[in-house]
Amino acid sequence: MKNFADIGVIGLGVMGKNLALNIVDNGYKVAAFDLDAEKVSAAEQQALNEVPAREQMLQGHDSMQGLLQSLSKPRLLLLSVPAGKPVDGVCQALIEAGIEADDIVIDTGNSLWTDTIAREQHYRGQFVFFSSAVSGGEVGARFGPSLMPSGDRAAWDHIAPIWQAIAAKVDSHSGQPLERSQPGEINTAGEPCTTYIGPAGSGHYVKMVHNGIEYADMQLICEAYQILHQGLGLAENEIAAVFERWNQGELNSYLMEISAEVLRQHDPLTGKPLVSMILDKAGQKGTGLWTAVSSLQMGCPAPTIAEAVYARAMSTQKGLRMQLSGQLAGPEIQVDDVTRSELIDGLEAALYCAKVSAYAQGFQLMAMTAKEQGWQLDFAAIARIWRAGCIIRAGFLQTITDAYHAAPALDNLLQDKHFADALSQQQPKWRKVVAVAVLNGISVPCISSALAYYDGFRTKVLPANLLQGQRDFFGAHTFERTDKPTGEKYHLNWSLPQRSLIKVG
Repeated sequence: MKNFADIGVIGLGVMGKNLALNIVDNGYKVAAFDLDAEKVSAAEQQALNEVPAREQMLQGHDSMQGLLQSLSKPRLLLLSVPAGKPVDGVCQALIEAGIEADDIVIDTGNSLWTDTIAREQHYRGQFVFFSSAVSGGEVGARFGPSLMPSGDRAAWDHIAPIWQAIAAKVDSHSGQPLERSQPGEINTAGEPCTTYIGPAGSGHYVKMVHNGIEYADMQLICEAYQILHQGLGLAENEIAAVFERWNQGELNSYLMEISAEVLRQHDPLTGKPLVSMILDKAGQKGTGLWTAVSSLQMGCPAPTIAEAVYARAMSTQKGLRMQLSGQLAGPEIQVDDVTRSELIDGLEAALYCAKVSAYAQGFQLMAMTAKEQGWQLDFAAIARIWRAGCIIRAGFLQTITDAYHAAPALDNLLQDKHFADALSQQQPKWRKVVAVAVLNGISVPCISSALAYYDGFRTKVLPANLLQGQRDFFGAHTFERTDKPTGEKYHLNWSLPQRSLIKVG
């Protein structure tokens, strides 16, 4: 049917299908295509069953040509295909099918941000390549995700009404999510969790860092679970109760909420706590790794994010861990009753402090990359669109939003008075938790690295002075002096009997 649809959706997997249904919920007509015809039929039928409308709002097509012919111009096409070669494969198929120069192709997958920049340049003149990272998983895609669009600003003007309609919403005053969980529901009030991020690649970069923070946040919660379970011997339902209590305070977040739910779930096969039956080998899809690599490339310290990636890698070494657990000595876990009560209380503070530290790492990384790339990122807006829909949605993102509203040029979130005061006040409990974990042989790489990050930034003089002396000794790499202007470089002739100082720049 000619001019049937407002937008085309290519790829009807979990995310693509649910984004399509979300768009239909909000009154837009969708044309859909997938190489698997059964997925197309299933999406058509689900739209008919779920969306209260008198006409078919989602129509499937068996070819790219048919899809293009059904769309209003300029055509909007949403790609929901795996990152990498599949994206370029679809783009090439669209070119062969007759896509036009002012049509807009929106990559919603987890593409590497540098690939997005390259694609925007490569396809220029054939169509407008745009991108919009999506966070929120299956449920978010269906009922309201957080969306991070970037690319051609004029293209965003065409896309914005649909994106603002389908995005998660938060209350304008409280910052709390306005959730919908039924097909056909529409949130017309509240702030949409989407905003134009910037030029090509910036949205995927912001989503990449979101995922790096997500890695850290998940691992921090897992380390708290490990301390409570291995260190204090609490049962899964007892830990769930602790998490549920924490979720009522500063640690309120989606990840804390679902962690408690996972811990309460019983295994349908054995009746035991399900988590005790899940093998301790964690998977990863690469975005956390990309974030850690980017932090190294930028020279931006993000140890907690990196340690979260390493923790997943360590988990996959199950066979070696089983072997070494019987070879390597460690302490017997001994936590007295007084320490137990202090530890549970202190762990809440430690988890909050470490979480702030991880977010500070992520936001500083975005700021440094934005400066290098010439992006004008609005960090208050980024924090704002993460308050609902996305995986790391949390109550304290409103506080981060407020911090960047008050001081948009913050170099580091730890400079904000609210967070500086909170961490300064709670750091003794944080240290106690790390000390107890270390003394009892419980691995807490993220909680401890977050503390090291905090201590590093509050230290006026780091031992890098000795390190620079070492580098100058073996490689004549030079050093700066404390009593001379910044930028002046010196070298000591270490190999000569009478060592003399030389100014070299």
